[in-house]
Amino acid sequence: MAKIRKDEKREMPALSTSSLPDIIFMLLFFFMAVTSMKEVTFKVSIKAPEATELQKLENKSLVRYIYVGKPTPEFQKAYGSETRIQLSDAFADVKDLENYIVSERSAMKENDQSSLTVSIKADKDTHMGIITDIKQALRRAYALKISYAAVKRTTY
Repeated sequence: MAKIRKDEKREMPALSTSSLPDIIFMLLFFFMAVTSMKEVTFKVSIKAPEATELQKLENKSLVRYIYVGKPTPEFQKAYGSETRIQLSDAFADVKDLENYIVSERSAMKENDQSSLTVSIKADKDTHMGIITDIKQALRRAYALKISYAAVKRTTY
């Protein structure tokens, strides 16, 4: 008959770390696949206006953004504190908008070129004259689908 010994203390077996590199690489690839990098460095400060009726943009790959606002403090020495327009990562004038839209449209697939939407992300204190100038330049470039970025108003 076998004798059971309970008075002896047993050691815990060592934890196997052989699968740890596989798990780490799997997590690394997961985060690389789902993370999107920030596309634009903001050179203008924008406090979005508030709105009650908002609609989400469907296909963001067909949207090109125009940022309008006062330069951030690091750029105010070089560009002043007047309202500026930012296209991609560079400051621009209204006269540069047409060339920007043409170049962005030509970089798109031919099927998607007619679906180009221009989203204006403007500071809530931006004068309407600048927005009107931007809209006129977009009209001349035949960019007729325009959206305005805003945040949901919490109080009515």
